[in-house]
Amino acid sequence: MDAVKLAIVGLVLLVAGGAGLVAGVLPVDDALRIADRIWPILLFVVAVTVVAELAAAAGVFDVIAAALARLARGRARALWVLTVLLAVFVTAFLSLDTTAVLLTPVVIALARRHRLDPVPFVFVTVVLANTASLALPVSNLTNLLAADVLGTHDPVTFLALVGPSALVAVLVSVAVLSVVLLPRVPARFDAAPPPGVADRPLLVTAAVVTGLLLPALVIGLPPWLPAGVAAVILIAVFSRRSPRTLRIAMVPWQLVVFASGLFLAVGVLEAMGSGAVLASAVGGGDDLLSLWQVAGVGALAANVGNNLPAYLALESTAGSPTRLAALLVGVNAGPLLTPWASLATLLWHDRLRAQGIEISWRRFVVLGFLIGPLTVAAAVVPLALQSGP
Repeated sequence: MDAVKLAIVGLVLLVAGGAGLVAGVLPVDDALRIADRIWPILLFVVAVTVVAELAAAAGVFDVIAAALARLARGRARALWVLTVLLAVFVTAFLSLDTTAVLLTPVVIALARRHRLDPVPFVFVTVVLANTASLALPVSNLTNLLAADVLGTHDPVTFLALVGPSALVAVLVSVAVLSVVLLPRVPARFDAAPPPGVADRPLLVTAAVVTGLLLPALVIGLPPWLPAGVAAVILIAVFSRRSPRTLRIAMVPWQLVVFASGLFLAVGVLEAMGSGAVLASAVGGGDDLLSLWQVAGVGALAANVGNNLPAYLALESTAGSPTRLAALLVGVNAGPLLTPWASLATLLWHDRLRAQGIEISWRRFVVLGFLIGPLTVAAAVVPLALQSGP
């Protein structure tokens, strides 16, 4: 699904949801509550995307990748491990879409610059874009939605609940990647000159703004606030030093239209009683088997459709913070079995094709079947241990 198709689907959902609103299926007050819930989330998504795009345009990610290559000191497998750490860090603080869209081309350039096969490196970005997106509220749109339900965007509170599962998800997925892909990485690589810097003051400014944004996202402020301030600062700087870099395509308007339509359509379906039907599928209880059921239904729904509608449809059926966390495990770490399960995966594949790299969906699905179910099953276990007997 490319950007235009995503926007078309969003418009169809908006029309369908609007029809339900006009027909009285969805009360106006409920629609207003939906709007009040989603505007801070969508504003954050827009702002952080602009920040990431401008940081990439200034060369921030390229410089970081070059620093990793120097740190690896010619050891290709060490470079692969450092790429893993970078993908986890970028996903946690700047969202899974940033990893899929902006980090993937950087990783490809890094591998090619050092005459390495980029495939073992790009699979790192797509897998960890999904499995590492459990880490913080800002890591995934579903997390921001869950934070609303939990009543706080405090990352400490979120980490206390989901952190152990996020760690397990990363460790399990990296372990499988290591077994499958690391043998394809040679022992050594030849050093290459670092990428050129076109505008050093612009690079330094973008690096400082992005660096200050990261801790601001985890100190309890509404995420849209620091992200919005950072976006405004960078837009102002770029308008003076590199105005041609600024373009409307940096704003993920297609995702905004899609998410808005999706929220409204799901609100209509819930008003029609869909929650009762789905509640029977996810069951109840906080024991391990019950939590596996919640996560499994979430993962299945994400792979049948997409993780965002899967979360929205199942959110009201969770019933407790622990079960909500299990649902997040399913819809965040589970969308690795089908390409359409996560928008980040589709964006990742588009970037590969733009860079002349062909990876078949069959190959992706085979790896996903190795990683997805195992990661989801393992990541639920800490939640069951937290909930007690």
